This record gives sequence, C-alpha cells and structure tokens, in this order.
Amino acid sequence: MTTHEHSAAPELDALDGLVRHTTVHHIPTLFAPRPGPITAGLTFRVGHADETLPTSGITHLVEHLALHRLGLSDLHYNGATTDTYTLFHVTGDEEEVVTYLNSVCAALRDLPMDRLETEKEILRTEAGSRGKGPMSRMPPWRYGAQGYGLSGYDELGTRSLTADQARHWAETRFTRANAVLFLTADRVPDGLDLTLPAGRRFPTPAATSALPVTPAYFRGEDGHLVFTSVLRRSTAAAVFAEVLGRALFQDLRQKGGYSYSAEADYSPRDPDFATLTAYADALPHKQDAAVGGFVDAFARLRAGRVEQAELDSARGKLLKPYDTPDLGAALLPSYALSLLTGHRILAPAQYRAQLEAVGVADLREVAREAWDGGLLQIPTESADWAGLTRAPHFSASGVSGTLHPSLEDDDVTLIIGAAGVTLSTPGGLVTVRYDACAAMTTRPDGARCLTGLDGFGVAVEPTLFGDVTAERIAVLDKAVPAAVVVPLPARPAEEIPQPGERTAPAARTPADESKQTEGRGARVAGRVSGHFVLVTALATLWPVLLGAILVNGIQEPAIRLPVIAGCVLEFWLIHAARNLYRTGKPTTPQ
Repeated sequence: MTTHEHSAAPELDALDGLVRHTTVHHIPTLFAPRPGPITAGLTFRVGHADETLPTSGITHLVEHLALHRLGLSDLHYNGATTDTYTLFHVTGDEEEVVTYLNSVCAALRDLPMDRLETEKEILRTEAGSRGKGPMSRMPPWRYGAQGYGLSGYDELGTRSLTADQARHWAETRFTRANAVLFLTADRVPDGLDLTLPAGRRFPTPAATSALPVTPAYFRGEDGHLVFTSVLRRSTAAAVFAEVLGRALFQDLRQKGGYSYSAEADYSPRDPDFATLTAYADALPHKQDAAVGGFVDAFARLRAGRVEQAELDSARGKLLKPYDTPDLGAALLPSYALSLLTGHRILAPAQYRAQLEAVGVADLREVAREAWDGGLLQIPTESADWAGLTRAPHFSASGVSGTLHPSLEDDDVTLIIGAAGVTLSTPGGLVTVRYDACAAMTTRPDGARCLTGLDGFGVAVEPTLFGDVTAERIAVLDKAVPAAVVVPLPARPAEEIPQPGERTAPAARTPADESKQTEGRGARVAGRVSGHFVLVTALATLWPVLLGAILVNGIQEPAIRLPVIAGCVLEFWLIHAARNLYRTGKPTTPQ
C-alpha cells in the first residue's frame, strides 16, 4: 500500500484539524476517528445519468458483480448506485474493512463474468419487486430519456448488455482517478490493495431538458401531488426546502386536513445545482383543495411572507447535525462526494456562518427561482389557473411516409417514414425520429417500440395496424442506429395484442411510457398521392358544376333528383379524399 499524507487535494486544507487526507494507491482518501467499528466507503463518480437508455443499468450491474464474492460473508456491507455516483460501503473491524475493500477492487479488476446473466436476472427481479412510486415520473418529464431522466425508466441494459460492455465500463469508470475513499479511523489500515486502472475523473453529466417552458404541469396519478425544481446549490436553498416542508405540513395537514404526508427535500444533483422536491398526498375528494393549498403555500413564500420563527426553526434543524460528537467522521461521506464531484467544500465554521446569514429576503428569492423552474404533477385536470403551462404531450411535427390505419380506431394512424415514425391521434402527433431515437426494443413477432431522446415513444404493433408488413419493419431496422437497438425475448402468444382485445397503443409520455391521447390539437399527418390529388380536384370542381346546373335549371322540376344525387356524390368525394389522405384508401377499412 502506498500513502502520501496531505497530497490528495489542497481544497481539503480548510478541514485541517477535523479531517485528515492522504492517497492510497493514488486514490484520494479522507479519514477521521470515531469510537467503535470502522465505516469505510469507496465512492466512484459514475451513476445512472452517465448511461444511455440501451445501456441503462450497466453501473448497477457492475456493482452487483463486484459484490458477488462477498455474498456469504458476515460483514455488514452494501453497495448503492445513484444518478451520479456508486458507493461500496462496509462497517466492521480493521481486518474486515481491508478484506471488503480488497475484494471489491479485485472484482472490479476482473469481473466474474460467469455471473453476468444471473446478476442481470436478479436486477430485473429487484426492479419488479421495487415498483415505481409517484416520484418516478418526474425525471423523464423534465430531462427526457437521457441523462438524469434515465432514473425513471426500466434498466433496459439488463436485457442485452454483453460481457465486453460490462468489462469496458468497469475499466473506464471504476478507476483510481474516478474514486474517493473515506474511513472513520485515526489512520489508514495496513494491507489495503486498492489497485485499479489509472483512468480519468469524469465530470457530472450536463443536464438536458424536455420542457420548453416552465413552470409547467402534467396530470399524474390520483392521490399524489409532486413538485420538483432545479436550484443553484446554496445554503439558502437548503434552508428554503426546510421552510417549504414546514409550510406544506402546516397548511395541508394541520390547517386544511387535505393531506397526511406533506414534505419537501433538497438533494444535490451536481456541483452547481440541486433538486428541490415537494410531495403531498390527498384523498380523491380533497385533491382539488390539496392542489389549491399547495399553490397558496408556495405563493406565500414567493411573496416573502415567512415568519422569523419558521426561519429559525429551519436553521436550527440544519445546524443540529453539527452538534454531534465526532463531527469529522460524521461529515466524511458528504466531503468525499463533494471532492468527487468538484463541489466547494465548506468547513463547519464556514457553513454555520452562511446559515446565520440567510434571511427572509434570501428565502423569497429562492422561492421565486424554484417556482419559475418548477414542474408540478397534479391529480386533477388542470393547473392553468395557477399560471403554469401544460407540459408537452405531443410532438411539434410528424413525418411523411406510408400510412397504416389502426384496426381499432378510425382516428388513429401510424406513419412509417424514412426519417422516423409518427402516431397520429385525435389529440395530436407523437413522433420519434431515427436520428433522435434513445432506444428501440424489438420482438421476434415484429413489434418495435421506439423512444425518443425527448421521452416521447411510439409502439409499432403489426397486429394492431394495417399493412405493417415485414418490409415496413425492415425499414425501421435499417434506419435506427444499431447502438440503440435492444432485442427483447419472444412473448407468449396470449401477450401479443390483437384487435378488439386491447385499445390501440396510445402515444407514450416520458413518464409512464404510454402517451395519453389528450392534449393540444394538431393536424393529422397524411400522404399526398396521385389518387388524393385527383379526388380532391373532383371534390373542388364538382360543387361549381353542380351550382351552375342548379342556377340554370332552378325552374325545372326534373332537375331536383340530379341535384340530390350530385350532393350525395360531393359528400362521397370529400369523404374519399379524407380517407385517401389518412390511409391511402378511399374507404375506411372495416
């Protein structure tokens, strides 16, 4: 083991006397004493947000593979994968800690690939048992199907990741330059072997956006109200989260009786920004009141109506952890993460000074910033009255190509084109362009499900649309980049949708992977063919001729029947032109 005291990071010098630092096998290491067993954590700057939708779950998979050899150990250990970091942590005596850390690093150097398929199945089982809560819909609506939005999607990589992909991910992301170690001890234990590839430090991913306008809202599940916003990281923002949580609890539970749970949370996202999350539940008959109460509570804070007692109480709660014994050891995880991500590290005295300096005016500014960048998930129909804009439920445009009418709904058409696919619904268009496709899953029965980087998705089910032949599916397979294709296993025959058994697949939202058909109106996309032009011309000219006949023969009784027949013909021409545009056929398939 090689260590170099005080050479890990000059930015930690502010913690002298509280936390010591060194390097172990070129890995920055922080340590501070605490009585009792040692807790150690090896943290890597890699997480869900570094992945793509087709490889989502690869970091989690590497974590599982690295811990496999410790499966029957009596150690108190675990691993955790978040958006931006992966943590391997253990609590035990010095020998146990050394054994654990050495085992993790040995496994990262040579992953047990004989366990690959088994661990992938375990991850799928874990995801199925975990389920998705009301918070899970927020990241895809804000970020799309990439970066920080991936935490709201299934880990598609557990279906198709190869041994080479997992090995490459470990070799490039789980490296000594991309890691920080912390220990609650007065010295670094002997016998550590943390040998890892050199690598480089990866910055946190840049944030994407699927929201053209904020504040915005969308309708979610009954019984749940969720608000998120992205704030610049600051002590004032952390205080505001506490004040907001207390205001919601007081207004929605204690005063209004609308909610049982009403709370807020402040969580760092990257070195510069944090996510503010607020949540409240409500019974069905109180949902409107809960939304109104939430908006009113936020409006009060935006207006700066914060009692000094509220501020003092929030400040006291944030200061309380700094009164704990062995403060240095207690703060090690947060210091290690700040060092790993490049966030400024504050000594306790600096943090206390910033807390004391936060005033009501600061909270008012944070409240306004939070509201302006907010996304609100409501259990009711609309929040336009509160000054929020409905989040996009449909694409701005469609593609041209062959038209495939739904076999269940005359007003739904699938368009397969050279540039992408579009689902035309009465509410609007949903489009995934091949050059902006985050992932396309495939089934042996011909089904294809495309998800765009913006979170919109289109399901191509050959059994539910007319003339979706193998040749048309081949167009998709050729046009979509191979890197984003995720093959799925064959479905049982009873799971393949059939007309009359299931409704036509709706356009998919970023949140739940099934876009709602409600939304702003949009022109139905269609195809201009020679037959369409001919029939449209006849439908345009025929009323002129019919009018001339009627004017010139208005006094002739014998003209009535031809005029009636002419009107019927005009109606048929208009109907035929509409269907030719939508489906390519003059009549609607039955």
